[in-house]
Amino acid sequence: MGYEAMHAEHSSGVNGPTEHGHGSAGCAPGPGGLDAQIERLIALGIPHIVGRSAVAFRRALEPLKQQLHGIVREADPQGGTAGAVIVLNTPKLGIRELLPRVSLHGKTALEKLYPKQPEDFRATVDIHLPAGEAYLLLGVDRGDAMRNAVPLEASQRIAAEGRSPLTIEEGLMLVLQWPTFLRQNHCFMLLGSRCGDRRVPALWLSQRHPRLGWCWEGNPHTWLGFASCGRRSAGVALAPS
Repeated sequence: MGYEAMHAEHSSGVNGPTEHGHGSAGCAPGPGGLDAQIERLIALGIPHIVGRSAVAFRRALEPLKQQLHGIVREADPQGGTAGAVIVLNTPKLGIRELLPRVSLHGKTALEKLYPKQPEDFRATVDIHLPAGEAYLLLGVDRGDAMRNAVPLEASQRIAAEGRSPLTIEEGLMLVLQWPTFLRQNHCFMLLGSRCGDRRVPALWLSQRHPRLGWCWEGNPHTWLGFASCGRRSAGVALAPS
């Protein structure tokens, strides 16, 4: 989808109360709110998809808490930041499995990557995903300060700050937990995934639906930032070795 169609769709997006997610940042127990995140994933049926019981799923993700060193700030969807976000990295849970589980305003997320397919987008060569099937994004920022930048400029700024852009899967895991990270005039591109041409994937609101689409890398957007993280933690396995 090119800029003109995407911009027209964006203009109809509105911000409102979420029907899913954790609500305010102050009600997430456990280190970095990880307990609440794990329970959210269980409620969405993720353990079944990856072939684990809820009990085994909790046990497998428990070691991620050891990756939190010191105080980790809780998520602030309105401000566009999160201290720690659980990411599942397994072929059993790809974009097609994640997207229908993202919901905002009672509207399920839609995929509009045509003429590309979700599988065409891969992590860029400079993104080093942790080994294992689950890890944490630490120090996540929606990138509001880079709204209206072109992707090349944003990529350089992210690198200069010692940060890393998010992939599509990481962006979906973020809004799976906190759908209200997508707000009118506060949505984001995902520079960590590309498909080999000038298309840059992004998450935005369209007719109240969260939407995964793309825009051309040379076009700035006043309502799209560039999501990034400070670092990725070491990974853990979901299944026993």
